Amino acid sequence: MAIEAVDPRWRQVANVLTRYSTAVQPGERVMIAMHEVDSYPLAQALYAACIECGAFPQVQFFAEAMRKSLLWQGNPQQIGWMPAIEAYGMEWADVYFGLRALAGFPAPADIPAEAIAMHQAVQGQVSALRWQKTRWCLLRVPTEALARQAGIDLDSLTEMFFAACLLDYESLSQRWHAQARTLRGSRSVRIVAGAETDLAFSVAGREWRVFAGKINLPDGEIYTAPVNATLNGRIHFEQGAIFGGVVVPDIRLAWRDGRLVQARAAANEDYLRRILDTDAGASLLGEFAFGLNPCLDVVCHDILYDEKIGGTVHIALGRAYPECGGVNESSIHWDLVKDMRAGGAVLVDEQSVLIDGALQI
Repeated sequence: MAIEAVDPRWRQVANVLTRYSTAVQPGERVMIAMHEVDSYPLAQALYAACIECGAFPQVQFFAEAMRKSLLWQGNPQQIGWMPAIEAYGMEWADVYFGLRALAGFPAPADIPAEAIAMHQAVQGQVSALRWQKTRWCLLRVPTEALARQAGIDLDSLTEMFFAACLLDYESLSQRWHAQARTLRGSRSVRIVAGAETDLAFSVAGREWRVFAGKINLPDGEIYTAPVNATLNGRIHFEQGAIFGGVVVPDIRLAWRDGRLVQARAAANEDYLRRILDTDAGASLLGEFAFGLNPCLDVVCHDILYDEKIGGTVHIALGRAYPECGGVNESSIHWDLVKDMRAGGAVLVDEQSVLIDGALQI
């Protein structure tokens, strides 16, 4: 039986993951978390690439149908239980790969919002362990369900995925780091778009960093951490945001002097509020970022794609990246994307650095 995946580009992606993204070394322990059978071609290629690196790969399998069984039939103790083996896996592994795949449309309305919120809080704890204990990289493979969600055919989605994953990240990283350096020492950010978005905050003392294929594929961001005490204004997210399989459309958030004063949505507003109440840091911001990837141009309603789209910006509710100087702590990190290609501007120290989706730096 051949060990190569059917499409040779899966092996190319596996090589990027093992040799560039995480630099897997001989003797290292590698956890490959495979979601749905759709991710098998990449899991197969990645396992072979890890063996070639001299590592010790271990594969886990996850499926949305199993999660739904837990949420539908589980009692609160089961839903709120920290999965011990998964948590141990983060302690065991030197490197972690999360191969995610969308199996179907978002969670049915008859799953209680409180059950989903409770489960997401637990998953947030597992995610925090991954951040703390491993070198890691996440990606979501193209599937029929994701293509339907994006409103395009699977072939088009697949081509976009491979093009965006197989960029020359080493070269682009140099360009993106140069752009980030131009923002060094800046003090303020203001996002302005239409009548419902005018949000300002300080970034004084914060660092601007780059994501260039090390922890996500596809990738491409310049990011920093807001000073939460200075948050003032409002922001509207026209695209539906998804968290824990629940669609939350038309989110409107507002802060006054660092305190969240408004949280509205066109649907699932109770769920939004439950997520914001997860812990003390969940209603504050951990990140502000510019999307940079030139090969992503279709909104897929999936954060692993959409936050990287060139011409977008995003903020993240919850946990901050400490390498930026961010101090906000939370068990969640929920990225919300705003597409600036339709109009709007980002001002840094009162100078326009993004106009209608085009970076000016």
